[in-house]
Amino acid sequence: QVQLVESGGGLVQPGGSLRLSCAASGSIFRIYTMAWYRQAPGKQRELVAAITTGGSTNYADSVKGRFTISRDNAKNTVYLQMISLKAEDTAVYYCNAVLPTNIAIMWWGQGTQVTVSS
Repeated sequence: QVQLVESGGGLVQPGGSLRLSCAASGSIFRIYTMAWYRQAPGKQRELVAAITTGGSTNYADSVKGRFTISRDNAKNTVYLQMISLKAEDTAVYYCNAVLPTNIAIMWWGQGTQVTVSS
């Protein structure tokens, strides 16, 4: 079992930056593909960024060039650095861990709110 705890959300002005963190515990962090999803009011949850056990990354088109996902296996933590934030980035951001050899094994954090507004 994996416990995921997100932090770093908040209110930021358009054009601003935030860094989200997701601390994992309870299992071997480095064997999981880690990802960030987000869900805006009235919309479906969508993948924002993912990073594999080998460090390969992929991003939603809407955040390419603005968001960077990274992981620190020594700290059991995955990060999402967000710059040039836009109002449409407003959402609850969720951390996700999935075992790449068995995608039925998946864990979610409780979410952290990001609000981009002037």
